[in-house]
Amino acid sequence: MKNIQVIAFDADDTLWVNEPYFREAEDKFCALLQDYLPMHSTASELFKVEIRNLSLYGYGIKGFMLSMIETIAVVTENTASMAVVNKAIEFGKELLNKPVELLPGVEEVLQNLKGDYRLVVATKGDLLDQERKLQKSGLEKYFHHIEIMSDKKEKDYLKLLKHLDCQPQDFLMIGNSLKSDILPVLQLGGHAVHVPYHITWEHETIENNVEHENFATAETITDILSLLKP
Repeated sequence: MKNIQVIAFDADDTLWVNEPYFREAEDKFCALLQDYLPMHSTASELFKVEIRNLSLYGYGIKGFMLSMIETIAVVTENTASMAVVNKAIEFGKELLNKPVELLPGVEEVLQNLKGDYRLVVATKGDLLDQERKLQKSGLEKYFHHIEIMSDKKEKDYLKLLKHLDCQPQDFLMIGNSLKSDILPVLQLGGHAVHVPYHITWEHETIENNVEHENFATAETITDILSLLKP
């Protein structure tokens, strides 16, 4: 990692808390439909609808809200009242208004790296929501560039690298998702550090272990400092 020029950070569950809020909303949603299906069955239906809708709505809370509404129609066979639909919308709005809770060590790491590297946010999700969270986080001052991506596949990272005028071998991606933050970057010849989070959305999990000369795992985000500045 000696030649790294640009360090990109995922946002959700790397810089700040995200997935626990979604799990909380999902639990409330599944409880809402208990008269129709057991909670675990509703959760399974919701996940199927979310995955089916990703290509239409992308990632983020608004897509989650639309998927909840569609799931209500599926689970209740179009018999649910508007009160049930309105409750699901309320769960989504609660998500949009959640406070931004920084993960331990994040600001310390950014303070240590700023000036030595170009720091970037590279995250998926809804544009307005991610902009709001970044503003509330107080972290904007540390970043050279903010990239809110529709997806995180090789082509999306290539677009980002071109914009940054950065070669893959000079790029480091840090994130909690092996599927989105790590594998595409390694496949391009870049560097990647996985910082696991205790909860990961099912869609972001992979079964295989990652082995690559440009890959490392950090138990916490502060461990990145010793990887970069041994």
